[in-house]
Amino acid sequence: MRAMANLDDLLIKTSRTFALSIPMLPEPTRRHVGIAYLLFRVADTFEDAARWPRAKRLAALDDLARLLTTPGDETLAAARWLADVPVSHAGYLELLRETPAVMDAYWAVPATARAVLRRDLLRTVSGMAGFVRRGDARGNLRLGSLRELRDYCYVVAGIVGEMLTELFLLDAEVLASFASHLRRRSRFFGEALQLVNILKDVGSDATEGRVYLPEGVDRARIFLLARRDLDVAAAYVSTLQLSGAPEGFVAFTGSPAVLARASLDRIESTTEGNKLTRVEVGALMERMFENLAARRPLL
Repeated sequence: MRAMANLDDLLIKTSRTFALSIPMLPEPTRRHVGIAYLLFRVADTFEDAARWPRAKRLAALDDLARLLTTPGDETLAAARWLADVPVSHAGYLELLRETPAVMDAYWAVPATARAVLRRDLLRTVSGMAGFVRRGDARGNLRLGSLRELRDYCYVVAGIVGEMLTELFLLDAEVLASFASHLRRRSRFFGEALQLVNILKDVGSDATEGRVYLPEGVDRARIFLLARRDLDVAAAYVSTLQLSGAPEGFVAFTGSPAVLARASLDRIESTTEGNKLTRVEVGALMERMFENLAARRPLL
């Protein structure tokens, strides 16, 4: 029996925003979302593997898809991935080493919740593979239109929003009468966060060969799209508040949305120093929790 990975430690080493927000969730949702996040991060590491050519990225994504449906090959797969490290990020490499233990945690998730994780992880892995195939010989992607940008954001983040919603509905019966409202907005919650991240990381992405912002598309249109998606994300969070969802659900979804809106304001108003400081993040979170306690809208 393999030793269980410290999932919270892996979250801290591989995430920024979600390492802060996932612990806000009540159990069992917290554990299920944490496991899902780590497996989405494995997929993302393969998609962005700047040191690997396209064929190797596709093979690793195929490995992961197979592991999500059939257990048993995790240790051999992890050894293959680390024989030629795909990235330099120490946290991501540790996650790849610990993937066998993370998969043990995945297989321990109750069947109904694991079915949600498997369905949406497989959808994302398949979608990522499609975008890697469309890249150059190294697998690096250059998006050519606003439609392609939206499709990409759906694959890597909109599906995550849909998965979260299904987990929320499984774990909180009080949400049943609000299911259709949440499902209609769920993809935009994830897509909004991804668009802001793309705008924030445009420089570092370009140095690694990834160009997500389509050439020839007015940047103002992309900012407008991000703001529209954030408005829908705000409506999603408000629906959770109005439904009587567990407070942790509201805080978990509200915190990254609050930070994304503040980040977008910063990015749009400056050309340098566009990341929020730790002090600014702390102040935003304090205000969010004050609004949550007073039952005021978070966004």
